[in-house]
Amino acid sequence: MMRFKKIREIVLGKALDPLKSETRHSLALVAFLAWVGLGADGLSSSAYGPEETFRALGQHTHLGLYMAIATALTVFIIALAYNQVIELFPTGGGGYRVASRLVGPYMGLVAGCALILDYVLTVAISVAAGVEAVASLLPLGFHAYKLWAEVLVIGMLIVLNLRGMKEAIKILLPIFLGFVVTHLFLIVYGIVAHADNLPGLIPNTLAETTQLAGNIGWIAVSGMLLLAYSQGGGTYTGLEAVSNNVNILAEPRVHTGKMTMFYMALSLAFTASGIILLYLLWDARPVEGQTLNATTFKAIIDSLRLGDWTSRIVLIVVLAFEAGLLFVAANTGFLGGPAVLSNMAADSWVPHKFRYLSTRLVTQNGILVMGVAALAILFWTRGSVTLLVVLYSISVFLTFAISLFGLCLYWWRHRKELDHWLRRFLLSLVGFVICASILVVLLIEKFTDGGWATAVIIAAIAALCIYIRNHYSQTKEAIRSVDQVFANQPFGPQVGPVLPNPDDQTAVFIVGTSRGGGLHALLWVQRMFPGHFKNFIFVNARTVDSHAYGGEGAVELMRVEAEATLKFFVDFCHSHGMASASYLGFGTDVVNEVTTLCASISKEYPNAIFFTSKLIFEADNWFIRLLHNQAALAIQRRLHFDGLQMVILPMKV
Repeated sequence: MMRFKKIREIVLGKALDPLKSETRHSLALVAFLAWVGLGADGLSSSAYGPEETFRALGQHTHLGLYMAIATALTVFIIALAYNQVIELFPTGGGGYRVASRLVGPYMGLVAGCALILDYVLTVAISVAAGVEAVASLLPLGFHAYKLWAEVLVIGMLIVLNLRGMKEAIKILLPIFLGFVVTHLFLIVYGIVAHADNLPGLIPNTLAETTQLAGNIGWIAVSGMLLLAYSQGGGTYTGLEAVSNNVNILAEPRVHTGKMTMFYMALSLAFTASGIILLYLLWDARPVEGQTLNATTFKAIIDSLRLGDWTSRIVLIVVLAFEAGLLFVAANTGFLGGPAVLSNMAADSWVPHKFRYLSTRLVTQNGILVMGVAALAILFWTRGSVTLLVVLYSISVFLTFAISLFGLCLYWWRHRKELDHWLRRFLLSLVGFVICASILVVLLIEKFTDGGWATAVIIAAIAALCIYIRNHYSQTKEAIRSVDQVFANQPFGPQVGPVLPNPDDQTAVFIVGTSRGGGLHALLWVQRMFPGHFKNFIFVNARTVDSHAYGGEGAVELMRVEAEATLKFFVDFCHSHGMASASYLGFGTDVVNEVTTLCASISKEYPNAIFFTSKLIFEADNWFIRLLHNQAALAIQRRLHFDGLQMVILPMKV
């Protein structure tokens, strides 16, 4: 056991104390680091989004100028709209919170399911595209091993994120900065080198467009542009990441979130539209086994006349940074996905354990699910970037459309109360129309090419979530019934405390938030062992989960509620003349915290026997056990191993 703990500490790092204020401060992300950790998803999409747009134009590459302009405008429209989400929901949650609060819980569920798929695909497509970028430098014979290389990268990212998001970001920071510097130079130089062509670019494009329209009609041209624009929808993915993760930003969160969004929008608009412009100016053509970025950058670097070997080395460095940034972008899926699962767990759509933090204060269960799901998607699609982009774009724009529709509803409903509502309403409306149009076109055009799979996956996740929530609702109702039965238990006539004697027989009750459950255990023990126990000790260990840790003042509120519950039990015992006391602990692992408290209590009260309640379901199976914390059994095993006696009392629901 000690050896395992040592290995775990070496791999993941030392445990952190969630109750220390400096811990939260040290983990919060300032705007620059948030741009690296969350903005990499959006910026990295310039590695595949512009290419998908340009390829969709076919032989009519002159239309790429419209795409470059439309891309830059769309990035800023969506970014500005999502600034409103940051303002309205400063505790995070993004598209899921917007849809749930402003449209309805079931639309929130759809948005949440789409976001989960979105972040799984963020990991899958970023890793797949990163490996594709590296493979562009290798002979075709090496391409057979791409899938296993992707598996290795995902495994490394899982370990990095289990260590903590800030540590992962700091390790990946040089890669991010390398991408920014190299691509900034190539885009600026690539445009300046063909500056002579720029004055004629617009009139030539207009003339060729008019000629094309004369041949096939304006409707066909418009359809071609709309399809290419929609095909490049992957370019805008990642813009919602900041609004989903506002809770991990440094104070003031709203300002930090807006600054991060500005950095994201500016860098993505410049890079994506700049790359499309490079395709036009350098007459990019597809080459088997290479990305359009690789062929275009090679032409630009060769024009510098650095020599064959030097040019090759520079190209390797550029593509290595591009691949590296895609791997950094995959990291966004490990930040955003667990955050969405945590928010949905708070509303009981997914198992509550997705709210739990590890000793490194990361949502470990969510990170593992994101990694495993991404691996499954990669094996299913065989790492096909084209197919992954379709799945990715549909899930992202479904969330975008629902969220922006929710914003439209909000501004319209509050039009009489808020200043400047019309401007914000129109911005949200334009964003909604853009995103809904892209979504519809993708669904129609790409339905048979993978679009159907997105709809099936989201529907399947939603159905599972509805089943889980119904189960939790029924369980809560059953527990509420138990609470009501014991709510009328009368307090006794005695006033004042009765102090316990450490040498007397002691019953220690491990209780939770349910007062009925605690009283059920107390009365059960008195009935089964009348007059045996003289001391009645109540122990409560609260789990500091992602919401308690991320919310301002949430830990203090949780402490107040826990102390009030314990005081109720102690006062009840005192009123009946029974000696009583309480102990309260906080931690990320309730089992560790409870066993530590129990070990301490057993030293003070050597004649102690421990009791707790456990929910018993009529139809018990592995899935029911997955939905409920099996802490009682784990605590019993630990206490029995330490030589302490513990009894689990059944509470039928």
